[in-house]
Amino acid sequence: MLRPASRVLLSHGLHRGKSLMPPYREFTQTTTRRHEIMDTTTFTDTQLQVKDSVSKICSNFPDSYWAARDQDERYPHEFHAALAKDGWIGIASPEDLGGSGLGISEATMMLQTVSQSGAGIAGAQSIHANVYATQPVAKFATWEQRERMLPRVISGEWKACFAVTEPSTGLETLKLRTRAVRNGHVYKISGQKIWISSARVASKCILLARTTPLEEVKKPSEGLSLFFIDLDKGAPGLELRKISKMGGKAVDANEVFFDDYRVPVDTLIGQEGQGFKIVLHGMNAERCLLAGEALGLGYAALEKAAKYARERIVFGRPIGQNQGIQHPLALAYMNLEAAKLTTYNAARLYDASAMDSEISMQSVGIACNSAKFLAAEAAFAACERAVLTLGGLGYAAEYHVERYLRECLVPRIAPVSREMIMNYIGEKALGLPKSY
Repeated sequence: MLRPASRVLLSHGLHRGKSLMPPYREFTQTTTRRHEIMDTTTFTDTQLQVKDSVSKICSNFPDSYWAARDQDERYPHEFHAALAKDGWIGIASPEDLGGSGLGISEATMMLQTVSQSGAGIAGAQSIHANVYATQPVAKFATWEQRERMLPRVISGEWKACFAVTEPSTGLETLKLRTRAVRNGHVYKISGQKIWISSARVASKCILLARTTPLEEVKKPSEGLSLFFIDLDKGAPGLELRKISKMGGKAVDANEVFFDDYRVPVDTLIGQEGQGFKIVLHGMNAERCLLAGEALGLGYAALEKAAKYARERIVFGRPIGQNQGIQHPLALAYMNLEAAKLTTYNAARLYDASAMDSEISMQSVGIACNSAKFLAAEAAFAACERAVLTLGGLGYAAEYHVERYLRECLVPRIAPVSREMIMNYIGEKALGLPKSY
């Protein structure tokens, strides 16, 4: 029996093998839409059905739920289970593995909707890696590996985390030091990863590690390999340390230490030494998803600010009648709308590139990085303006916008900084000399 997420797909003919770039809707007099701040006229019917269906699930987890999780730092297992029950974690996974076969365009809409519901970055991050980090596995793993590794992530039985970042290398991914040394039928992993979200609740980990020493490779992009491993906290050679952080506290962030941690040889995804090329397949997708999450947070903050500005009376008139309040909110709206168009254009380009060889990976990279940058900046401006509009109440936890402001810093920092994106755009789009 098809899950609800799959039925949405099939009813519109947007499963794998059919176009992932459907035409925009043609509105007629019978077309109705719920009024909201964000304009939805450029979205497809399928995207809107994803939005509506996910919104219904999110309505059971209001702002108060997420404020409580932020305070007690407890993982939102109930929320993860609710999305998994209806098949949404597998929204972009292949249908033959239990997924819906949708594209990153629809997955971005799902995560924007989650974030916009008040769940924010924390809510989105509870399923984030399970959506994008499994993409390289689905594409490059053997059939046997895919059947063994992915269905239980898609169903929600397993949670997965993604381990790339290291404290000593940061953005220099090609200089990763965590080693995976083959010894018979196992690899022994040694090294350290940092900022690994959900590692405490995850039973699986998509890990990038070095299988050939850096000084022995011909190209810097060689020598790294991708693994899909068990994260067995009781096994020797594995240690986790929780990081206390500013926001998004419902989802744990961790340092992960490996010391001759043993994993079977058949956890290797693709060819040994080709892990960096494989993992790039998921990085552009992640930028789209994170852009959607940032947009959701920005719209949520702006909706609260606009409502407050309409209702708050000072000197006998709504404060929103004053241009000092009204104009910054209008600017925040325009920035969000522009970032939204950039984000969904990037997501469509990413999806189309799977079937159109004329779309270069550089074009996809420029679009996805631009989307992440613009959405993060627009979200930050909207969240900051929301706090300022509410004044003293904006600083109070019960009005939630202070939580939004804390969380909206994540898309500005991770998984790549604003400055590195501008370096990339300068070099790849403008043809300027590499600056670092």
